[in-house]
Amino acid sequence: NGPIPTTLTLLAELPKFRPGMKVRFLGCVTDYSQKEALLTLEHNHPASNMYKALVDVNLLLSTLKSHETQIGEWVNVIGYIERFRREDPPSINGHEVRVQALVLWSSGPFNLEGYEKSL
Repeated sequence: NGPIPTTLTLLAELPKFRPGMKVRFLGCVTDYSQKEALLTLEHNHPASNMYKALVDVNLLLSTLKSHETQIGEWVNVIGYIERFRREDPPSINGHEVRVQALVLWSSGPFNLEGYEKSL
């Protein structure tokens, strides 16, 4: 009767999860909208991956550090897969996955190749 378990996954695998599933993944910040509190994360692994994670950080605004929203920063995210909303712009299509972040933290120095191989 505890919390839903978290599944560690690659960003490229996020589309396989149903809305409501709890995931943990790593991504590189490519955009941040302060107005919407929405981070865009990418991780081009495998090389054919075209997916982006649109991460809603509204719940984290009081604890979010400025460097965690800077383009090029690698961050870890634990959150829930969300459904797309009717008000989402048409540009959001099958290549994006929405995630409601519960926890987000900078990855710090890490071995990207090792991470990719381990998953």
